[in-house]
Amino acid sequence: MSDTTELVIIRVFDAPRELVYRAFVDPDQLSQWFGPAGWSVPRDTVDVDARPGGHQRLTMVNDEDASQASPVNATFEEVVENELLVGYEVVNMPGLPDGTRLYMRLEFHDEGGNKTRLVIKQGPFTQELADMTREGWNSSFPKLDTLLTSEQS
Repeated sequence: MSDTTELVIIRVFDAPRELVYRAFVDPDQLSQWFGPAGWSVPRDTVDVDARPGGHQRLTMVNDEDASQASPVNATFEEVVENELLVGYEVVNMPGLPDGTRLYMRLEFHDEGGNKTRLVIKQGPFTQELADMTREGWNSSFPKLDTLLTSEQS
C-alpha cells in the first residue's frame, strides 16, 4: 500500500461550530444532507452513538436506482463534543487490500463571526479513490449549507 494517500479537505461553513457538529451526529440532520449529489440517506438507515466505542451507521442509496446502495458502518474512537470526531471503518474497496482500516478525522474549529472551519482527514486511499471521495464530499456540502441555513432561521 505504498501508493496510498491521505485525503484532506478544509471548508468554512457560515454557521456556528455547534450546528456544524450536530449535523454530523444528529441522525435526523445527517439523513438530510449526507452523501454525494444523486444519493440520499433514508432516515430509517441512520443510527449514531457519538461516544468513544460508539458508531455511525447509515446507507447511501442512489436516487435513480435504489438497488445501488453504499452502507457505512463506522466506529468512533475519539469524540469531543463540538470539536472532534475520530473513527474508522473496515472496508473492502478496489485498489486497497480487503479489510483495510479506513480512518476519518473531523475537526470543528470556531472561526469567529458564526463561522466554522471543518477539517476532514480520511484515508488511506488510492489517488483515484481519494479524488472520488473528495468529489463526493464537495457535492454534499451544498446540501449541508442548506440545512445549516435552515437551522439558523
